[in-house]
Amino acid sequence: MALFDLPLDELRDYRSGSVAPVDFDAFWAKTLQEAREHDLDVRFEPVESGLVTVEVYDVTFAGFGGHPVKGWLTVPATAREPVPLVVEFVGYGGGRGLAHEHLLWASTGRAHFVMDTRGQGSAWGGGGATPDPVAGGPAFPGFMTRGIDAPENYYYRRVLTDAVRAVEAARAHPLADASRTVALGTSQGGGITVAVGALVPDLVAIAPNVPFLCDFPRATTLTDRHPYREIALWLKTHRGRTQDVLRTLSYFDGVHFAARGRSPALFSAALEDQTCPPSTVFAAFNAWAHDDKAIEVYEFNDHEGGGPYQEAVTMRWLRSYA
Repeated sequence: MALFDLPLDELRDYRSGSVAPVDFDAFWAKTLQEAREHDLDVRFEPVESGLVTVEVYDVTFAGFGGHPVKGWLTVPATAREPVPLVVEFVGYGGGRGLAHEHLLWASTGRAHFVMDTRGQGSAWGGGGATPDPVAGGPAFPGFMTRGIDAPENYYYRRVLTDAVRAVEAARAHPLADASRTVALGTSQGGGITVAVGALVPDLVAIAPNVPFLCDFPRATTLTDRHPYREIALWLKTHRGRTQDVLRTLSYFDGVHFAARGRSPALFSAALEDQTCPPSTVFAAFNAWAHDDKAIEVYEFNDHEGGGPYQEAVTMRWLRSYA
């Protein structure tokens, strides 16, 4: 796919026309307050993984609605005192997988927590282990339209709440240094990271890689690739509901979370990316409120972005923070 979005010089100045709801902050404050009425109930169960350089824990904690959410915590086997913590969120359709799939960050001397995404884990990787017990209204297959009739019902309200609670759960382990916590992820995981960067006030850095869930009004009309296409196909059947849907999505738009960003951030974008079009990524990056921010651009890549190259950039970048 050749370049299909704005030229790079225009991307660097692009601003989304999406408008945040007036009660955006109140909505999220109430959502997290309700979640915290449930005990975090975090449990770290040691796992015999066959790995000798790391210790692995099967983690369970209470997310949205007190629902149990799974994760893996991997810690360097040599750690005797708290080490920096990396909390990672995974891409669309994936789950936490198997413990040995997540060795990079523990190999850098950090504790690493990967959150399972509720209801997902059956499209790629080693699978998931967290159901989503909340039923919703009529939805197009996938996750993008589940509960899209109202912000209170929307699927990503549950996922983003889980993500905030995941940071709290990971920080509860005695070998995790809560004061040196980083959030990161790719695609859906990157979009979740952007939200967490606004909802958790004291992260030392975030690194969203080709983030999803940004600038919904543009994304849903610019690309016909899934998962954004799920929204258009729902609206194709539910005619006349566009404004209702855009209102719901406005509470979950990475652009509005970015305007509340509180930490240094390293973004990445790929100029041939049809899944997360570069203008939607730049919309979040340009809105990111913290002055210490950077973006890596991969001119001839699709949604794979920088892949291992971006991992190397992120490792170097994080040395200054955690």
